[in-house]
Amino acid sequence: MAVTRAQQPVVTTPAPLPVRARLAHPLLLLTGIVLVALNMRACLAAISPMVGEIQRTFGLSATASGLITTVPVLFQGVGAPLTPRLTRRFGAERVVLGAVLVLGAGVLLRVLPSVFALYGGCVVIGVAIAVLNVSMPGLVKREFPDRAATMTGVYSTTMLVGATLAAGTSVPLEHVLGGGWRASLGAWSLLAVVAAVAWLPQVLRARQERGAVAAAAVPGKPIEGIWKSPLAWQISLFMGISSLLVYTLVAWLPTILADHGMDRGQAGLVFAFSNLVQVAGAFLVPLLAGRMTSQRALAVTMAVLNGLGIAMLLVAPVSAAWVSATVLGVAQGGSLGLGLAFIVLRSGSAAGAAQLGGMSQAIGYLVAAAGPVGAGALHQLTGGWDATLMLMLVLVLVVGAAGWGAGRNRTL
Repeated sequence: MAVTRAQQPVVTTPAPLPVRARLAHPLLLLTGIVLVALNMRACLAAISPMVGEIQRTFGLSATASGLITTVPVLFQGVGAPLTPRLTRRFGAERVVLGAVLVLGAGVLLRVLPSVFALYGGCVVIGVAIAVLNVSMPGLVKREFPDRAATMTGVYSTTMLVGATLAAGTSVPLEHVLGGGWRASLGAWSLLAVVAAVAWLPQVLRARQERGAVAAAAVPGKPIEGIWKSPLAWQISLFMGISSLLVYTLVAWLPTILADHGMDRGQAGLVFAFSNLVQVAGAFLVPLLAGRMTSQRALAVTMAVLNGLGIAMLLVAPVSAAWVSATVLGVAQGGSLGLGLAFIVLRSGSAAGAAQLGGMSQAIGYLVAAAGPVGAGALHQLTGGWDATLMLMLVLVLVVGAAGWGAGRNRTL
């Protein structure tokens, strides 16, 4: 029996996805976020093992050498308030791409044979990281509104993984490349190039959507009177003093242990282990925060753990070093993740998250920059570390009070 024309099966091929839909694939976005986050601490951590060699190369004093790590932190605070304006004018995607490329340029500038280029590169790196620090919470809030805390955990964890890898591979990389500290530090610019390429689809997607959707790149209204808001100040103080505690111990923990009689090699291992434990805290704490309506108990727990770890350094710095490193690792990584989670949980829009991120991280990094310098000055004045550690214990109380306020179930 013949098959009529109407009865013949129709074979169809699926229509190709629009370019915009292909560029919006979640895997592309997640890959871009992860690679950008890897850059946000790696170039800072990579220089720490090289400070002694850089000091000898340029004949720097101990104070001038300390500025190599302090200047980027300081300029993270200076650059943070500018970012919301940039994202409103150019779009968050293009701002992130530009910041990653500027970060790579800063890494290269830092290794040029000039002390002015060294510090100039530190300034450029600090400003670029500031832009990324503020842009990412807004992007997470916009792209993952129902999983913002979880994604905050992912990228805060990735930042710490990048820092751990950079700190651990800088010296071996120096030997492999055979170009001294300049080759080792300059190689991290390649990671920025890879991240820029991975982020390019998001820029192209935003360009495709701009003609179809009449919305700002960071949608939502900005928060009015944010600098007068007690809640915004509580979040900012929680981030600022938590960061001060972290950067102080990053600068001085191995020295504190060594000054109390621990072998310097072992002190370095304790420090590296503490950084590794931070990864667990940075991942798990935002996950818990996202499942809670109030994060007060979580914030106070982080403060208590910080205080416990510092107290062990004060009472039994050598015998309790590994336990202290574990407790401090959980507290410091968890505080970082919780501070970033506060930005997305306490803001009602992506624009609000960017604005709150600009304020909290401006205050946070300006406060944090004072930690290593102040601790060193106090040590020089007193001849020991007890006064520094006791002052840090007082600051832990301030962190707990700020976290109690920041953890309220409120939205700016």
